[in-house]
Amino acid sequence: MDKIAKGKKGEAWAEDYLTKNGYIFLARNYRKRQGEIDLVMKDSKTGETVFVEVKARKNRDFGYPEEAVTATKLRKLAKAAMLYLYEKKMEETPWRIDVVAIEVSSDPPKITHLKNVTQNLF
Repeated sequence: MDKIAKGKKGEAWAEDYLTKNGYIFLARNYRKRQGEIDLVMKDSKTGETVFVEVKARKNRDFGYPEEAVTATKLRKLAKAAMLYLYEKKMEETPWRIDVVAIEVSSDPPKITHLKNVTQNLF
């Protein structure tokens, strides 16, 4: 499976997991110069718009998938998120960035959902 196919499969697993846990799908692969957002969801419990970074790995040879999400990546995601909210005229909407980490080596894949990962970044 090539990198693009693995990414799409990971995003599909993440979307399925999130929708089963009360999230509403808004957008996929929002791309701007500032960065890319894998999934945009709405948390039906909190009303927050959730910008989701999906990381899938077939094994732990290079660490856990969530360890690949750096502070630099999160800053780029935050900039793209703010642009998304501006474009959609949702500037006043509460929002956060989550990471969905997927370990593909198990069947079914192991999914770890980390909420509000930028909480202490800024």
